[in-house]
Amino acid sequence: MLRRLYNRMLAAAEHPSALWILAIVSFAESSVFPIPPDVMMIPMILAAPHRAWLIAGVCTAASVAGALLGYGIGHFFFEQVGQPVLEAMGKAEKMDAFNTTFSEWGVWAVLIAGMTPFPFKVITIMSGWASFPLIPFLLSSIVARSLRFFIVAALLKAYGPPIREFVEKRLGLVFAAFLIVLIGGFMVLRVL
Repeated sequence: MLRRLYNRMLAAAEHPSALWILAIVSFAESSVFPIPPDVMMIPMILAAPHRAWLIAGVCTAASVAGALLGYGIGHFFFEQVGQPVLEAMGKAEKMDAFNTTFSEWGVWAVLIAGMTPFPFKVITIMSGWASFPLIPFLLSSIVARSLRFFIVAALLKAYGPPIREFVEKRLGLVFAAFLIVLIGGFMVLRVL
């Protein structure tokens, strides 16, 4: 089953609309969607390493645009949209403590969340809710998302064939490791 899904992702990575789909996933992940764009970005770069910079650029631009949507949700529609999203993630009761901490560490919170498996949408929504200044939020989002996606792209471009071979030989292990990292990000979120 994993092999078929992996092969489909590689085939989809070469489809003419793959960049648009990646942009939609990247945009949504920064505001409401729980799955990181790496699920699409990595197979796309493995399938077409010569497009690594374009793929990382699309991922970054769409993710930052989605971060602005998340910020807007937190700022203008927190009660209607932002609070239910955070309640679904078990974070509603920690909002006041977050606001206090965030006002002190805001830029660092955005940078760290933007570069790690930590769910970025939590930071984008909470940045708007806490009325974190928009320009520092935007700049730190651009830096964090650029670093995250372009480092992955550079590694895959430089070491793509051995990485692809490793992934294809140990697909189950790679998938399990990805799930552990994803679940770990949500668990860290629960603790914070």
